[in-house]
Amino acid sequence: MKKLTFALLLVAATAFAGDEVITRGAAIPSDAKTVALADVLASPDAYTKEPVVVEGVIATSCTRKGCWMQLVPAEDAQGVRVTFKDYKFFIPLQSKGMKARAEGVAVVKTLSKREADHLEEEGAKLTRKENGTALEVSFVANGVELRR
Repeated sequence: MKKLTFALLLVAATAFAGDEVITRGAAIPSDAKTVALADVLASPDAYTKEPVVVEGVIATSCTRKGCWMQLVPAEDAQGVRVTFKDYKFFIPLQSKGMKARAEGVAVVKTLSKREADHLEEEGAKLTRKENGTALEVSFVANGVELRR
C-alpha cells in the first residue's frame, strides 16, 4: 500500500511539474494590457511609454549571464530582444525553449558596431548595416514569468 501511495504521489507531482512558474523582477500586474509581439515590431513607437505585456517563446538568451532573451511568437518568426530594467535581474542560462511573458516598454535604438559585436558573441541575431551598426527594436522588461 505504501508503494502504491508513493507512486500516486510521484505521478501527481510530475503532472504538475510543468506548471512551475519562474518569476524575475517585478510582478506582472493581472490587469496589464497584452500586445502581440508582431504589433510591437510593426509599430514600436506606440509602445515606448506605457508598459504592456508581450508573450512568446525564448529562442535564445545571453549565454554568459542571462541578461537578455530573444522572445519570438513562434518558431522561425521574427522576435524582439528583451533586456531587464536597470540590469536588476537575470533569467536562468537554460531558458531556451521556455514560454515567457514580459511586462515593459519597447525601445528603438541604433547599436554601435561594438555593441552589435558583443551581442552577437552572446548569441543574439541582429540585422547589420554595411558599417556594422544595427537598428534594433528591443523590449525593456520590468518583470518576467517563465514556464517550461
